[in-house]
Amino acid sequence: MYTKQVSIFLENKKGRLAEVTKLLAEEGINIRALSLGDMADFGVLRLIVNKRERCLRVLKAHDLAAQETEVIAVEVDDRPGGLHRVVEVLDRAGINIEYMYAFLEKNGANAIVVFKIDDAARAVEALKENGITILPEDMIQNL
Repeated sequence: MYTKQVSIFLENKKGRLAEVTKLLAEEGINIRALSLGDMADFGVLRLIVNKRERCLRVLKAHDLAAQETEVIAVEVDDRPGGLHRVVEVLDRAGINIEYMYAFLEKNGANAIVVFKIDDAARAVEALKENGITILPEDMIQNL
């Protein structure tokens, strides 16, 4: 029920993001979703890609600090209140959301929200109990 994202630690300097995106493009790796957060001297680029294992190999071969992180991808109604429903379920269960990011399915019917949660097993249980669809990694990679 979990999805794995690729987290890449980049120096916060001109051209680093372009270097990564060029490398992935040349290797035929498609970015399905992303989040980029910065801190003082570095940023964290979080990616859901179509070829995660290949992506990690390529990044590490180019001396980029990259690792897998387990996340949960949830289908959310693309309408006002859709996200609130999911966040409220997690809140009622006492589950902390460390970070999240979203993207739309190609057909535009629903949004996909990727959550990094402190207690993933409990989160999955709470989401399932409330009829919220959790998407497996292979589905996310091919949306």
